[in-house]
Amino acid sequence: MLWDQHACVELVESADLGDLRRYRGAGGGYVSVNVGYAPHAPELTASLLRSFRAQVNAVDGLELAATVADIDRISARGDTAVAFDLEDSGPLGGDLDAVATLVAQGVRTLGPTYNHANRAGGGCLDAADDGLTAWGRALVAEMNACGMVPDGSHVGARTTFDMCAVSTRPVVFSHSNMRSVWEHPRNITDDQARAAAATGGVVGITGVGIFLGPNTPTLEAMIRHLEHAVEIVGIEHVGVSTDFSFDWETFRDEIVRMPELYDASYTRWGPMEWMPPETFVLLGSALAARGWNHTDIAAVLGGNFRRVAAESWEPLS
Repeated sequence: MLWDQHACVELVESADLGDLRRYRGAGGGYVSVNVGYAPHAPELTASLLRSFRAQVNAVDGLELAATVADIDRISARGDTAVAFDLEDSGPLGGDLDAVATLVAQGVRTLGPTYNHANRAGGGCLDAADDGLTAWGRALVAEMNACGMVPDGSHVGARTTFDMCAVSTRPVVFSHSNMRSVWEHPRNITDDQARAAAATGGVVGITGVGIFLGPNTPTLEAMIRHLEHAVEIVGIEHVGVSTDFSFDWETFRDEIVRMPELYDASYTRWGPMEWMPPETFVLLGSALAARGWNHTDIAAVLGGNFRRVAAESWEPLS
């Protein structure tokens, strides 16, 4: 099973989710699709979920997954299981009760902040990060209770440490690379990775060029980050995600158009590049060629994030 913990389509109701069939070269797997981020109000995320869920139900080779058993069943027949994620707590509209509503619609992962501070805590591009707020702590507790995984990607370092300290379930970095390998404000420190691992969480190494190196979305660059992460936290706490933007042309324009969300670290090496699904599905073969054994490859390609889902998706009784 190839488990992509975060990918993006254009955040409009007319986005074509048929593009998710590009993962089928893996022979079965799972993808978490983003349905909202910092600028979005609850009404837009609700509308996107209605559209995206309907599309997934209509596209051959895709199926919504409500449970880990669903993912196992869908991927075993060679198809792609789909659930959703949010980047930022803005789409909650300040309502903690929205967590349970979103889980019921298939949103299984949420990062409290997107690059900059909000009601929940600090962002990774902020000059100062005061940590998780009281409301942010209540948010993590509600996520734990409802079966939604807390995500530290795009979140400020101090806020991620607080998330790991207060969460009673695994905390992940769904799509974050290693700062020791490549210095970028979106990448995480070894200590952040260790904190997530201590919760039982997973660091998802991603295929975005500017996070891998100087805009180098190659398997070789991805493996450098994977091997460093494994050295730091152990094989059982490392996974993968593409963070691929199926609407990459739109997103490139957005980076330039919205300087309040993105800084020069997003444009310094030219137009942002991504690793496409067709390259991503070759990662297992590339790891085998480097001498990785089958068990470790299976853990990183999907087994570790599957374990987090199995430990997290069921609500507390």
